[in-house]
Amino acid sequence: MPIFKIQHITKYLYDRPVQESVNEVKIFPYQCQQQETLQFELNVTGQPLIDTFQDYWGNKTGVFNLLSAHKELVIESRVVVRVIPVGAGDDCAEQWEKLDGELETQIQLLELAAARPVAKQHEVNRIAEKVRHDKSVAATLERCNDYIYKNFDYIKGITTIETTVDQILEHRAGVCQDFAHLMLQVLRTLRVPSRYVSGYVCPNKTGMRGEGATHAWVEAWLPGRGWTGIDPTNNIWVGDKHVKLAVGRDFADCSPVKGTFKGPARQQLSVYVSIGYEDGRVFEETNKVRLLSQPGPEQEDLIDESLAAQQQQQ
Repeated sequence: MPIFKIQHITKYLYDRPVQESVNEVKIFPYQCQQQETLQFELNVTGQPLIDTFQDYWGNKTGVFNLLSAHKELVIESRVVVRVIPVGAGDDCAEQWEKLDGELETQIQLLELAAARPVAKQHEVNRIAEKVRHDKSVAATLERCNDYIYKNFDYIKGITTIETTVDQILEHRAGVCQDFAHLMLQVLRTLRVPSRYVSGYVCPNKTGMRGEGATHAWVEAWLPGRGWTGIDPTNNIWVGDKHVKLAVGRDFADCSPVKGTFKGPARQQLSVYVSIGYEDGRVFEETNKVRLLSQPGPEQEDLIDESLAAQQQQQ
C-alpha cells in the first residue's frame, strides 16, 4: 500500500491591493475505503479562520474570508495519504437489469445517470451505441474508456476550463478534464450513474498522462459493486496511483479553489504540485495559469476569481 506526500500550492499575485477575498477550497483528501489520510495541513495567507462542512456530494469543503488588504494569496496544503489497492474492474458479470433496479431505489444515482443537453448529442449517441456491451456494465466502461483514449488526442492548451462537450467533440482533443466530461456524457446517455473525480495521479516508472499535477477521471456505479474509478486519459482502471480529492456532477462541483475578491487589480495565478514517495523520490510541477479575463481599472466591485482559481486539470 503506497504512501504519498503531496504538497499543493495555489498562489495569486495582484498588481495592487485587494480585500475581502472570500474563497471555497476542496483540497482535502476524500474520505473513502480506497485511501487513508495519515496527515493533513492547510495554510492560508493571513491565517484566516477556515470553516469546514460536507457538501451534497460528500466532499469536505473549507471556506474562509481574508478581509485585510493584500497583494498575495497563497493556499498551501500538505497531505500524507496511504492508497489502498482495490480490485480492477475486470469482472464483467454486472448486468443492466440489476443496474436498473438499483437506480429505482437511490435518488442521487438517478441524478447522476441523467445526461445534460448538448448540441452534438447525435455524436454522443453514436459513441454510446458503439461502446455498449449487451450484458456487462463493466465491459461498457472499458470500451468507452478505450474509445476516448484512442480517438481523442491528448494536447495541453487546446481547451480551457470552460470547454464544452460539443467543443471537445469538435476538437477531437483535450486534457483529462475534457476526457472525463465526454465520458460522463456518454455513460449518462446509457443511464449509467457516473461522477467527475478531482485529484492527483502519482508518477510511476511507465509514465502516465497528467502525472504530478491535478488530474481528473470518472467513477461509475457498477451494480453490486458501487463506485468504481476509471481513467480515460490513461485508458486504465483507477489503482493505487490515484489520490482522490472531490467528486461531483462535473468539474464545477470539484474545483480545488474558487472565490471572489474586492478591488480592480489584475492577477497572476500559479499552481505548484509536489508528490513524494516513501523512498525519497520527489516529482514537482509548476503551472502558470492563463486567466480568461481580467478586470479593468474602472471596476471597483467584486471580481469573480473562480475561473482563475479553477486551474484546468491535466
